[in-house]
Amino acid sequence: MKVLIVVDMQNDFIDGVLGTREAVAIVPHVKEKIEAYRAEKKTVIFTRDTHGEDYLLTQEGRKLPVEHCIRGSHGWKISSKLDTADSEIIDKPTFGSYDLIERLEELDQEDALESVELVGLCTDICVISNAMLVKNRFPELQVMVDAECCAGVMPETHTTALKAMDLCQIEILHGHAGESEE
Repeated sequence: MKVLIVVDMQNDFIDGVLGTREAVAIVPHVKEKIEAYRAEKKTVIFTRDTHGEDYLLTQEGRKLPVEHCIRGSHGWKISSKLDTADSEIIDKPTFGSYDLIERLEELDQEDALESVELVGLCTDICVISNAMLVKNRFPELQVMVDAECCAGVMPETHTTALKAMDLCQIEILHGHAGESEE
C-alpha cells in the first residue's frame, strides 16, 4: 500500500495569519499530487493542526504567540482548493502526530505499507516532524517528501529541513511528478 500524507494544508498556513507566498504557490502542485494518488486508488490522509481557544496559554502559544488553526475557525479548515472527500483527516494538537503513526500501523496490518510520501506545510516544522516519526516507526519503509509540494516558514528553513530529512534517509523528491534528487 502506498500512502500520501497531506500535512496541514490549512487556510491559516496558506494565506491566513501564518501564510506565505511560497505556501500559496504549492497549492496547485499538492492538488495535482492528491489527484494522481486517487487516480491510482492509493490512500490519501490529511493532517490538520488543531488548537483550542487556550492556544496562547500553551507552550507553543507562548513561543509562537499568533493564534492559528483554532478548531472550527476558517483558518483551521483545509483549503477548499483541495478535495478531502474519501480521505481521512487526523487532527493533531502539536507538530508530529502519534495518531497518524497509529493509523499507519493499522493500515500496515491490513495491507503492508510499501511507501509513505509527505507533502504540505510547513516543511521545517510539521512536515519534518511527521516524516521523522514515520521513518523512526518504519525504518525499512520508503519515506519520501516532495520538495515542490512543501513550503517552509522561510525558504532557507525549508531547504535546511529538506537537508536534515535527507540525512535521515528520507528520500527528497524534486518535482511534483516525483523525480528523485539522485
